[in-house]
Amino acid sequence: MKHIVTLKEIAEICNVSTATVSNVINGKSKTSKETADRIRAVIEETGYRTNVVARGLRTRRTNMVALIVEDVAQFTSPTLVSGIMSLCEERGFRVVLYNLRLYDRWSDTWYDQEAKYHSVLDPVLQGVLAAGADGVIYLAGHARIIRCFPEHFPIPAVMSYAFSDSVRVPSVVIDDETSTQEVVSHIIDRGHRRIGFIGGREDNLHTRLRLDGYRRALHAAGIPFDPELIYYASWTRESGYEGAKAICARNVSSIFAITDRMAGGVYDYLEETGRVVGRDISVAGFDDESIAAFFRPALTTTALPLYEIGRVSAGLLIDRLEKGAGEMPAQPQVIRVPCSFIERSSVGRHTA
Repeated sequence: MKHIVTLKEIAEICNVSTATVSNVINGKSKTSKETADRIRAVIEETGYRTNVVARGLRTRRTNMVALIVEDVAQFTSPTLVSGIMSLCEERGFRVVLYNLRLYDRWSDTWYDQEAKYHSVLDPVLQGVLAAGADGVIYLAGHARIIRCFPEHFPIPAVMSYAFSDSVRVPSVVIDDETSTQEVVSHIIDRGHRRIGFIGGREDNLHTRLRLDGYRRALHAAGIPFDPELIYYASWTRESGYEGAKAICARNVSSIFAITDRMAGGVYDYLEETGRVVGRDISVAGFDDESIAAFFRPALTTTALPLYEIGRVSAGLLIDRLEKGAGEMPAQPQVIRVPCSFIERSSVGRHTA
């Protein structure tokens, strides 16, 4: 049987106290960076793992985080889950994942179906409590205001990639508005003034926030907002095609699609009508999905900070577990994580 390294052995190797090793593991150490780095290196070399059961007996915690995912098949979910799990592992917490499979069950027909939603969610929440989880992260498939936790839910919770309506549940989301303003400002800096906007459903929160960012960029450049240049669609490549067809008839020099998939539909329409992207009509997207770099020309877009959102969500929950929630804020706490602007070749200079 392989020897299991103990905390005491780590301390002896590093010539420090067991308390110092424990503090480094839990992120509480005030020791020097050199000593902390040495301890982490020895932990890595020896394969030491925290004894969760023993620590739980001392602290009355299980050091288990429940992660409730609306659907792991959503394109944003794997990277968010990876970010959450990486931070939890670093902080000595294990993760138990619950996949609600909402999109797999009902596609996009469940959003306003409370009975359907709670028929799946409520047993999971009961299971989380029965399992003794210290806290829970709810990972949404898309941004919206979500009411999923009962008012007096007994363990700390964090909402990831969506908004909570409760002051007890902080939210970590992408900064849709500022990130869109950055993309549209780049288009404006390239000389464009008539910029089409292809959004998702009009009532969708991503659409509304990205439209706000689009309007902010126009306002900052002194360009009047023209509602005729706005096209609401679904999130598909086909709807991007229809949006481009409608908007190109309105004398635009560029189009901003709020997803890369819809931008793909814009490319389709422009190619079909003999226009060259970046020369005749400039195009920008949002999400930086893997397809964006393979478009020709490669698509200017903005990358979602999914991994960072996951890590911020997990860190926020674990801090609350270790330090307490503190005084409840008057409004739900929202942490917005900015995207990363990705400049490629699809936005050309407009000189007319």
